[in-house]
Amino acid sequence: MTWLDRQSFLGPDSNQVLHDLTVGLVGLGGGNSHVVQQLAHLGVGGFVLVDDDVISDSNLNRLVGGTWDDVQEARSKAEIAKRVVLNVNPKARVVCHKAKWQEVAEHLRACDIIIGGVDRIIAKSELEAFCRRFLIPYIDMGMDVHRLGDANGFLVAGQVVLSSPGTPCLHCLGVVTDSALTEEAGQYGDAGGRPQVVWPNGILASTAVGLLVQLFTPWHGKPVRSAYFAYDANEGTTLVPDRFRRRVGKVCSHYPTEVVGDPRFDIRAVMSQFDSSTEPREDIFVTAVPSEKWFKKIFAWGGRWLSRTTQRFFRSRKV
Repeated sequence: MTWLDRQSFLGPDSNQVLHDLTVGLVGLGGGNSHVVQQLAHLGVGGFVLVDDDVISDSNLNRLVGGTWDDVQEARSKAEIAKRVVLNVNPKARVVCHKAKWQEVAEHLRACDIIIGGVDRIIAKSELEAFCRRFLIPYIDMGMDVHRLGDANGFLVAGQVVLSSPGTPCLHCLGVVTDSALTEEAGQYGDAGGRPQVVWPNGILASTAVGLLVQLFTPWHGKPVRSAYFAYDANEGTTLVPDRFRRRVGKVCSHYPTEVVGDPRFDIRAVMSQFDSSTEPREDIFVTAVPSEKWFKKIFAWGGRWLSRTTQRFFRSRKV
């Protein structure tokens, strides 16, 4: 028996599918620290871990894998996530960045899916826009704590949204709104320290991981491209909101299907990198890269959804 035998119901080639996946995780301080751990146990083979922050003592109530020693050493959250992955699967492919995601966007383009664990509304909007442009499925997680009017109590709630090209986006579903963006902008870029605890993050993270598995290895024969789950910790429920049911099957008006790819991309410049008669050029966006990475970029610019996600779907269905 191998360490993945008990999840063989995901499909006869599910181990290979998961091993071949590369998952991008942006923000590693709360929900995504759970996601990293679960994906490592599932046998996901590739990780691009991005967070520009270091751990602090205030993170210890929710950051899976973080320790007091990490706080003392001011270790980066990305480095901690990498350690969690490699402790489970030493053979995993892990790229780790202590940086803002915009600074390492070229690494995220090669991912099969990106999961966002960012707090700010503008960050959610920008990350989804990036994923839409490069035809990458995006899973967004978010949670918040609200005071219940004048009552002595709080509401702990959150949501998980799977946003794929051509399906309802965060704007369509009301997760990102103009009013929320305006209100947040009025705080001069600082949304403040939002209260969080470990157990709602764990529930949202498990929901996100379940969507990822259902997307790439649908165990019940029904792959999913779009989803929205709202979590109410006070009631202990996770429901599909009516706003999502009303949007299913409708065209997203916020991201035109033709606005994809990198406007700076020049196939002639890329091909020149593989022309032995010319010296490698450094003045183009894509410089000398391994052939496998080159093909991944071509798929991302020229139709990632069809060539990667759909391909794995059909392989999992044995069509």
